[in-house]
Amino acid sequence: MLEATVAALAAPPGELLAWLGPAIGPDAFEVGIEVQEGFVRRWPQAAGCFEPNHRGRRQADLYGLARIALECAGVVAVHGDGWCTHREATRFFSFRRDGATGRMATLAWLA
Repeated sequence: MLEATVAALAAPPGELLAWLGPAIGPDAFEVGIEVQEGFVRRWPQAAGCFEPNHRGRRQADLYGLARIALECAGVVAVHGDGWCTHREATRFFSFRRDGATGRMATLAWLA
C-alpha cells in the first residue's frame, strides 16, 4: 500500500516526507513464518524485522517494514514510529489488547 501511495502522488518520491503514526509494536504483533517469508522474498533486508518467539512464530516490526517499503519507493525523509497501540492503553485503541475496536484517524496532505 505504501508503494502504491507514493507512486500515485504527483511528486518525486525524494521530495516527500513520510510520518509513521501509531501501530502495534513488535513485542505484541505476532505473525506466521509465511508472512516473514513473503516480505523477505520481496525485500531481503526485511529479515531483520522479524524475531522468532517461543511458539515458533515471529514478532513483526511494522515500523521497520514500513521504512523499508518507503525507502524502496524512493522516500528518504521518514519520521515517527515508536508508539505501540497494544502497550499504550491510555492513548490508543487495540483490538488485540481489548477485543473491542475504537477509531483513529490519519491525515495526509500535499503542500
